[in-house]
Amino acid sequence: MTVSEMFCEREKSILSPHAFLTCNTRGRDKPYVPCPIRTEFQRDRDRILHSKSFRRLMHKTQVFLFPVDEHYRTRMTHTLEVTQIARIICRALLLNEDLCEAASLGHDIGHTPFGHAGEFVMQQCFDPSFTHYKQSLRVVEKLERDGEGLNLTWEVRDGIVNHTGTNMASTLEGVIVKFADRIAYINHDIDDACRAGIMSVEDIPADIRRVLGDSHSGRINTMVSSVIEGSKNRDKIEMTKEIGEATEALRTFLFEAVYFNPKAKGEESKAMEMLARMYDYFVKHPEKIPPPYSNNFESDSVERCACDYISSMTDRSAIDLYKELFIPSVWVTPETNVNF
Repeated sequence: MTVSEMFCEREKSILSPHAFLTCNTRGRDKPYVPCPIRTEFQRDRDRILHSKSFRRLMHKTQVFLFPVDEHYRTRMTHTLEVTQIARIICRALLLNEDLCEAASLGHDIGHTPFGHAGEFVMQQCFDPSFTHYKQSLRVVEKLERDGEGLNLTWEVRDGIVNHTGTNMASTLEGVIVKFADRIAYINHDIDDACRAGIMSVEDIPADIRRVLGDSHSGRINTMVSSVIEGSKNRDKIEMTKEIGEATEALRTFLFEAVYFNPKAKGEESKAMEMLARMYDYFVKHPEKIPPPYSNNFESDSVERCACDYISSMTDRSAIDLYKELFIPSVWVTPETNVNF
C-alpha cells in the first residue's frame, strides 16, 4: 500500500463511527492524480496553506483596523487559532482531523479587507447577498491559481461555506469549524479589546465569568471541554446547556462592548467610504482591474470582477491603491545645479 492508503486504513480502525472517512469523499470537480503520500484532505490543507489568498490574511483586519502593534490578531492569526481549537475538539471526539484542519484553514480565505466593514460595503455596493464565506468558496473554486481554483474536495468546501450563521456543514468535522470559529473570536477579541483599553475583564457580567472563567485560557478550556462533553459518542456537535448559554450571552455582550463600540470602530466609516469609492472606480474603469480578476469578464459581470478584486486586497494594499488613485502626489522639482 501507498502511505496515503495506509492513512485511510488507519482511519477505519481508530476513528469514531461518526467520523467522516477520507475514503468516502465525494472527490473533486476536476480530474486529478492521487498523491501517494497524502490523503485527499491532507492535500487540501497543503493547497490552502500554499495559496496566495491564505498569505494575504496576514494583513487583513480581524477587529481592530490595520493595527501597528503586532500583538493584535489579524485574520491570519484568527485562522490559526480556529484551526488549533478545531483539531483539539476533533481529536478528542475521534473524528477526522485532516478534514477539520483543511476546512478551518480555508474558512476565511475570501474575507474582505477591514473585516466585516469591508463585507458590509460589498453588500451595499455589489450584492446584498454577498458574504465572506461565499467569497471564500469562490476563491477556492475559481479565483486562486490565476483562475484555476484549488480543486478542493467537496467536504472541505462544504465546511468552508457553512462555517457561520444558520448554515450547517454536512459533516461533524465541518460543524466543529463553526464552534471553533466562535470560541476563537469571542476570546481573542476580548483579549485584544482589553489590550486596546476598550474594556477590561471585569466589565464582563459576573454571572458569565462565574460560568466561563476569568482568564483567556480558562474560558477557552471551558468552552472546548463543553463541546467535547456535549458531543461525545453522538452524531451531533453541541455545547452543554449551561456553557452554551453563557457563551451566547458573552457574545451578545461583546457586540455592545466591542463590535459596536465607537472607540474600536471609529475609523471604519473611512475604510468603508474608501472601498466604496474604489468599487465605483473599477466598475467605471474595468480596464484597470488586473488579472486574474479581469480574466473573468467573459463569464462574470464587471461588478462581480470589481468585487473579487477589492475583496482580495489586504488593508495595506487597499490604502496604498486608494492613495495612488485618488490622492495627488506632491510635486518634486527636478534636481538642478543651483546652490541655495
